[in-house]
Amino acid sequence: MTVTAVPAIAGALVFTPRPHADERGFFCRTFDADIARSAGIDPCAFAQDSVSRSRRGVVRGLHLRGGAGEAKLVRCSYGAVYDVVVDLRPASPTFRNWQSFELTGEEQSSLYVPAGCAHGFQALSPVADVSYRIDRPHDPAEDLCIAFDDPELAIPWPIPVTLMSGRDRSAPALALVLKLLALPAPSA
Repeated sequence: MTVTAVPAIAGALVFTPRPHADERGFFCRTFDADIARSAGIDPCAFAQDSVSRSRRGVVRGLHLRGGAGEAKLVRCSYGAVYDVVVDLRPASPTFRNWQSFELTGEEQSSLYVPAGCAHGFQALSPVADVSYRIDRPHDPAEDLCIAFDDPELAIPWPIPVTLMSGRDRSAPALALVLKLLALPAPSA
């Protein structure tokens, strides 16, 4: 497995396995604690695994968490997706940059999305399964969403959008979400 830094998003990494293929199909390791550790990721920090299944054209995102944020390791386990990461960490040297990736079930690469970055994807294949390894239990009160078609980001989604959740479809612009992230936490 190789690990490649993503220059456009500080702290983002791509883990590319070496699948063993033969007439039966393939086998590959999609996560290795020692390799994660050597890349600066605590493999014990992950708290939950999730999976989503989407049909061609579906867009999920752009999602992020407020508070301490949420780091995640994402992989398209079946099909293909156009995956996008947006750096929303004000102190980051790549603040407001975005980068896209094509993740496929054939390749099985995993993308490490640092806490403080928004993430979303569009299904490119008839069916696409995306697996997530997340470093904090889900807290819906911290969920934030940015409009997938925000003109400031100008992300060129590769195919027409066929379906989105109501929450994603009515997501606010990047400028409003950045203001929400800058608000101080309410006192207890």
